[in-house]
Amino acid sequence: MGRMCLDWAAIALVGVFGVLWTGVVVFAAVDTPIVMRVAQAGFGVFLMLWTGSRSVRLVREMRPSRR
Repeated sequence: MGRMCLDWAAIALVGVFGVLWTGVVVFAAVDTPIVMRVAQAGFGVFLMLWTGSRSVRLVREMRPSRR
């Protein structure tokens, strides 16, 4: 049970970091070249997609099996 809580905490941390990263890139990094902004925004989106896929995987692991 402790490992499951740590997994959820790590997922939440990465998800919040991805949202903050994307927000900083979109709204605060206006002096950087557009190519760098697109690459960094892509990284933020990657982090959010990873968070979603990992959350789905953990929810599936939590469900009882139908055996």
